[in-house]
Amino acid sequence: MNKVVLIGRLTKDPELRYTPGAGTAVTTITLAVDRRFKKDGQKEADFIPIVIWGKQAEATAQYITKGKLISVAGRIQTRSYDAKDGSKRYVTEVVAEEVEFIEWGDGPRGNNNFARPGENDNNRGSDFGSGFEDMTPVDEGDIPF
Repeated sequence: MNKVVLIGRLTKDPELRYTPGAGTAVTTITLAVDRRFKKDGQKEADFIPIVIWGKQAEATAQYITKGKLISVAGRIQTRSYDAKDGSKRYVTEVVAEEVEFIEWGDGPRGNNNFARPGENDNNRGSDFGSGFEDMTPVDEGDIPF
């Protein structure tokens, strides 16, 4: 099983690109994930490269900025490529399957899930078409659980 769940802050604004030909959206981010324990009283973090595809990539690039807290669920992937100098480079990254915006806009927003790649537009708010701006937040006092 290859599954990873991370919560952290973006180290810089997302980079949105489109693949040649098909024009599929792909966003790359780096997530700073705090380690549980401190070394010599200093907080430590790991900086994890994340790749996000499709509508999630577009939504992340549009709504999330440097410093915002997000969670990512996905899988670890390794790949290699030949660098311009002729050397072989190895990359380990997380390919996102789910992205949740814990903070976006001006602060925390609660549970904002977006569809996994391949899910249709009727699931879990993956379509950011018209009407998104008109949504009314639910008062948590109205929820019976």
